[in-house]
Amino acid sequence: MAEIIADTAVGQTLDAEALSAVATQSALDNAKNAAAPKRGTRTSATPRRAKVPEKETRIQAQPGFVLHSYPYKETSLIVDVFSRDHGRVALVAKGAKRPHSTLRGVLQTFQPLSVSWAGKSEVRTLTVAEWVGGMLPLEKSALLCGFYLNELLVKLLARDDAHPALFDHYVSTLNQLAHGESAPIVLRKFERALLKETGVAGDWTVCVTNGKAVAPDEMYVVDPEQGVRFPRLSDAWPKVSGKTLLDMEQEDYSDVNTQTQSKFLMRSLLSHHLGGAQLNTRQILIDLTQL
Repeated sequence: MAEIIADTAVGQTLDAEALSAVATQSALDNAKNAAAPKRGTRTSATPRRAKVPEKETRIQAQPGFVLHSYPYKETSLIVDVFSRDHGRVALVAKGAKRPHSTLRGVLQTFQPLSVSWAGKSEVRTLTVAEWVGGMLPLEKSALLCGFYLNELLVKLLARDDAHPALFDHYVSTLNQLAHGESAPIVLRKFERALLKETGVAGDWTVCVTNGKAVAPDEMYVVDPEQGVRFPRLSDAWPKVSGKTLLDMEQEDYSDVNTQTQSKFLMRSLLSHHLGGAQLNTRQILIDLTQL
């Protein structure tokens, strides 16, 4: 049940992106039709420049993971794939819903794939998808944590923006969850890596207020627009110790206080960068822990 709810949550974001792309293309087509001269209208003798066709992209055997998929027409799927060297890409898997399609059992979340595609539009065509293997499946609460990772990637990563280091961190995170490592610690590490890789979290070892190194025994706030600084009376950002910030830079979560402060810090920062948008899978995780 948790898998269905979480997958639907990620899907709402992806479906909205696809609809936005369709609406944008429709608006461009309408504008083009309105600007075109009607039949019989006298036009300038200046020859029109021939439209340069977009170059078709062909990618072969790219490591990737399915973040989410949803139905497209009667027999196909649109699949949101996180690839190592090309970032998030949207691919049409033609005929994937047919009972005997070779893609039907391959396009599953959290399974390492070798993916090939071609096309010149925002949504390209999947040509090959092969299961690579070598990873344990996610089960129970780890599965829901996996959907949380996927929702973060769908909402925070731009399309066609490569992040190979983040891809490797994603693979490592799935492996850690599958092997039963502490989910809160594993998730904090991934959240921090995601913000660093997308360029919205800088160096947490230097205080911008005085330019000095962060002191373990001082209290700070992490301002999303400025960086680490001393707290102000008007601050709504959570206060954290310098030790917590230094521990997070070293990926050391052995201190219970670091675990607690890092949870509220990352929740606040992610909410800011998501524009206040609700993370559906996080709410499910919170609800389950309160049962």
